[in-house]
Amino acid sequence: MRGRTFALSQKELQRVSVISRCVKGDMACARAAALLSLSIRQVKRLKKRLREQGEAALAHANRGRPSPRRLPVQVRQAVVRLARSTYTGFNDHHLCEKLCEVEGFSLSRETLRRLLREAGLGSPRKRRAPTHRQRRLRSARQGELVQLDGSPHDWLEGRGPRLTALGLQDDATGKILAAQFFASESAAGYLTLRRQLLRRHGTPLALYGDRSGIFVRNDDFWTVQEELAGKRQPTQFGRALEQLGITFIAARSPQAKGRVERLWGVLQDRLASELRLAQACDLESANVVLRVFMADYNRRFARRPREMQSAWRPAPENLDRICCFVHERVVSNDNVVQWEGQRFQIPQQGQRFSFAGAKVHLYQALDGRVSLYYGDTRLEHTNTPGG
Repeated sequence: MRGRTFALSQKELQRVSVISRCVKGDMACARAAALLSLSIRQVKRLKKRLREQGEAALAHANRGRPSPRRLPVQVRQAVVRLARSTYTGFNDHHLCEKLCEVEGFSLSRETLRRLLREAGLGSPRKRRAPTHRQRRLRSARQGELVQLDGSPHDWLEGRGPRLTALGLQDDATGKILAAQFFASESAAGYLTLRRQLLRRHGTPLALYGDRSGIFVRNDDFWTVQEELAGKRQPTQFGRALEQLGITFIAARSPQAKGRVERLWGVLQDRLASELRLAQACDLESANVVLRVFMADYNRRFARRPREMQSAWRPAPENLDRICCFVHERVVSNDNVVQWEGQRFQIPQQGQRFSFAGAKVHLYQALDGRVSLYYGDTRLEHTNTPGG
């Protein structure tokens, strides 16, 4: 790392923040490992590297380099194709034997297992060892872990449309950080709440939610580009998390995120009564009541964290390019970008004579505004009638 100068990503800055607390003795290695999704041994390695070489040493030395031990793309595709056709239903161990003995491949069972899981092929046999369960301790500091969830419910008790409440709750204090009613549970709703969270409080270390398709990819479809890269593209919500350097923890059951689930139980009692008292009958009036209710709930039920030092990090300035929907498009020969029946004409601009054939990114803001970017350069454009 010596002699090189580069900027750390949001994820690497998060790693520096957590490991620095370990070096100072303010955080246990086990807690840091859970927040960073690393092993305890790796956290100890990072502590040593930070002490000896400074913050720049926490950037991965192999950034941008393909693994020299990675299986060739043709081999990976052939293995997945055989697993989906000739050897459908074979367990991992049995399939590995057939591929090595019959098909002539040379790979370990663990490599095969990882390859199949990346391709969305699960084991036909499900085993789960019995586990001892106990309630998880709250996070020590505000901003370490934020739980998010939605609750579709007849909040207006027949006086208006059926609404869905989306909310973000701080795990350390139980405080409602952001909440709002929407017509349904959607990515736009969660992006709206996250933008409120970033503006009011900052960037948390981790978010804890369910395995909804809004947060994580649950489908089995892989594009050709994803298969070649060996990695699936995240959802719009997941893409924004990566830009912010926030870890997302996907719960495997409602009980795993019990605090936010219990929050909805309280709100379906108390908040529903407040809505009834205020005679709220539509989305707008319900949100007015909710904003007042949030302040009262936090005053009554929020508790002090175990550690007073906050874990919030400053939010980046370019929230308009993070809390939005991003789509990649190829510019046509007449310098037009087409999207959802709309046509955006790109005029001649200083940095490039023509953008025909170039890949640009279309950013759709939460209010519907559209902007085009070529790399980090914003492009002027005009809307033309669809053809």
